[in-house]
Amino acid sequence: MVTSNGPRHGKTGKPIDTEKLDRVVADARKAGDERAAGYREQALKLYPWVCGRCARTFTRENLRELTVHHKDMDHDNNPPDGSNWELLCIYCHDNEHQKYEEHLASLSGRRVTQNARGKDTTYNPFEGLADLLKKGR
Repeated sequence: MVTSNGPRHGKTGKPIDTEKLDRVVADARKAGDERAAGYREQALKLYPWVCGRCARTFTRENLRELTVHHKDMDHDNNPPDGSNWELLCIYCHDNEHQKYEEHLASLSGRRVTQNARGKDTTYNPFEGLADLLKKGR
């Protein structure tokens, strides 16, 4: 249901059907969760419950902390033989993705700066400070 008092499209000014957006997002999340559950279950059957980096072992009690890492970083590349997967604890998995982000940043020749939401930022709060200090003399 579209309400006239709700949010509006930034360019057209037309009312946005937020219920429809909520349904689309919920369906996308559900599909992603189902896809992940499928390859996670497969990986847990194929591989021993051990982190591929730190060698920490897992039991049913802490299995939720063992994740499936896609070696090529493509979450849609899920061959049935599991050749693109490795099991990593949540800490090592986060580390792998951080290393990948740093690698991409080094290739582009720029320093990675992120705000609290993890987005790259370009704002420099000290831009123009030197000029202000010179004027103050």
